[in-house]
Amino acid sequence: MRKAKTVRRAVVTRLDSFGDVLLAGPAVRAVAARAEHVTLLCGPRGAPAARLLPGVDEVLVWDAPWGGFDPPAVDRAGIDALADRIDADTGLILTSFHQSPLPTALVLRLAGVGYLAADSVDYPGSLLDLRHRRAPHAHEAEAALELAEAAGFPRPDDGRLRVLEPPATTELTGPGPYVVLHPGASVPARAWSPERCAEAVRELTAAGHRVVVTGGPGERALTARVAGEHALDLGGRTAAPELAGVLAGAGAVVTGNTAPAHLAAAVGTPVVSLFAPVVPAERWRPYGVPYVLLGDQDAPCADSRARECPVPGHPCLNSVTGTDVAAAVDKLLGEA
Repeated sequence: MRKAKTVRRAVVTRLDSFGDVLLAGPAVRAVAARAEHVTLLCGPRGAPAARLLPGVDEVLVWDAPWGGFDPPAVDRAGIDALADRIDADTGLILTSFHQSPLPTALVLRLAGVGYLAADSVDYPGSLLDLRHRRAPHAHEAEAALELAEAAGFPRPDDGRLRVLEPPATTELTGPGPYVVLHPGASVPARAWSPERCAEAVRELTAAGHRVVVTGGPGERALTARVAGEHALDLGGRTAAPELAGVLAGAGAVVTGNTAPAHLAAAVGTPVVSLFAPVVPAERWRPYGVPYVLLGDQDAPCADSRARECPVPGHPCLNSVTGTDVAAAVDKLLGEA
């Protein structure tokens, strides 16, 4: 492990999605405990999450040509402009287990960052000062913390996900207890069907729960369909801070392997996780809160990283019923 010391300016990078940036949060706090200034370099989809993280002094947003679902073309002028904006002496490059940190490392070297650390299975040449090897089955949040510690930034707290204090949202949700169901997902293979979601709303309501349905601006038709006459529809009505507040007020959150699962964990709310096995649950499950994992983890799509389900009928998730979800919610609420 690198000897711990105070760093003048650090840059932490996590270039993919909202949920990925939230999972980087504990490592960001570790860096912030020993750095005078922390810049978080992230992609456009991760920027709203970056602005919620404690310990971040500056957010730089850049759409990298080696990340995302629809990456831009390589633009030398854009890379040069980014390199000119980065002012740091130390860099921590956070990636998923299947991503290479080396393109980002090259940009940070061009920006003059003197010390760089990352997990890498590839030979880095002079691009990295610390080529770390992550534990084979580590959760993404744990892997980031272990890299930070190896780079001289030991964990300063319990290592759980956190966000800045969310706003009060009683005006949105109304008074009294409720359960949140979030039906959408950024990747179709990770989404429970609308029919099953609507079934779960009915089952939860019949069991005596008040249900709040959440979703982004582009998901209003979906949330209206799922909420029906039984639930409160907040589709398109919550930006990231407000969504954090709504999730914080819930007794439990029902969602797929998508950003709200990690945001719920960051505000301490238990999660019923409808987890499609296209990525491993051991790396991406809700972190640091009570959870129930539903879905066939041995389905043919396991570990495929498929965006569209390769199996007709999406059985890994659609075999889960509304009754299963209602039972899982009751289990979590009974443990609270």
